[in-house]
Amino acid sequence: MREGDIDLAQSWDAAAPRRGAAVRLGIVSDVHCNAVGLARAIALMGDIDALFCLGDSIYEYRFSNEVVRLLRAHAAEVILGNHEECFFGPLGARARARPGIDPELAEWLAARPHRRELHVGGKRLLLVHSTPWQPYGTYIYPGSGELARFAETDADIVLYGHTHQQLVQRVGHVLVVNPGSAGDARDPRNGGQLSCAVLDTASEEVRLIDYPDPARP
Repeated sequence: MREGDIDLAQSWDAAAPRRGAAVRLGIVSDVHCNAVGLARAIALMGDIDALFCLGDSIYEYRFSNEVVRLLRAHAAEVILGNHEECFFGPLGARARARPGIDPELAEWLAARPHRRELHVGGKRLLLVHSTPWQPYGTYIYPGSGELARFAETDADIVLYGHTHQQLVQRVGHVLVVNPGSAGDARDPRNGGQLSCAVLDTASEEVRLIDYPDPARP
């Protein structure tokens, strides 16, 4: 394990799975202030050992106390995306000053990292919002020739978001997973529904879950 990595299998309580045992990870991304969409994803995932959010939990200059509170309540591993960069950057000063934003929740979200390298169930995981390589921000859609670059990482599994489109693909030795969006559906292949994913670290099986947006009538 590299210095600074977090071994989740060791950080959980005594009831957590042993290192190397199967760990079920719930994965969401691009929630974009849709609290009911996130809540529905968590309910549909069922029994999971940890919840990961791959960035863009908020929407540009809008903040959601409900989304951030829900992520924190579930002790989610959260990384930042380009929308958090907008909100917490210099151009987001006016948005951050709006009434109604819980300062404690905003401070908690702002302290999240842009990427995470974790050891979970004996596997090396890399969490990024867009790409592991610079410059960040490229949209790597299913079928993109740039997917081959994920094989350059030294992780066993790479989880990413940003595109709002699902992907489960092995690229060289690396399993690459994009859960789609749990808040702003843009994937025509699943009928424009929201989605999330559950990953079994032992078998590396991924279950994609599609569901209608509960925020829409």
